[in-house]
Amino acid sequence: RGLNTKIHLAVDANGMPVRILITEGTRADCKEAVHLIEGISAGALLADRGYDTDSIVAYAVGAGMEVVIPPKRNRKQQREYDRYLYRLRHLVENAFLRLKRWRGIATRYAKNTASFLAAVQIRCIAIWCAILA
Repeated sequence: RGLNTKIHLAVDANGMPVRILITEGTRADCKEAVHLIEGISAGALLADRGYDTDSIVAYAVGAGMEVVIPPKRNRKQQREYDRYLYRLRHLVENAFLRLKRWRGIATRYAKNTASFLAAVQIRCIAIWCAILA
């Protein structure tokens, strides 16, 4: 049992972080998705195949979001999605790259989860300040 954590990140249309969750590394991404997007108003939910569950799709549709998630290959009813809009998902990956440029986050120097979450939040504040300055 090493220091194994996973950063779950919601970003806005410009790729700026708006919500962060930290969980153990073995936790599936789809388990935290509803907690990550609840209370956020957005026109579309862009995510990768790992987030293609009925509960996430139902929650996003109920919140008035267009669901732009490619269906899993083993899904019985394949769902259509906007392939052009899905190309913008790279903004999420870019946000992770900006976070992990800070060595303390990339190598997880913090020993406990609260300290690691604080480090991630400080880095997000620095990203926002660089844009707003």
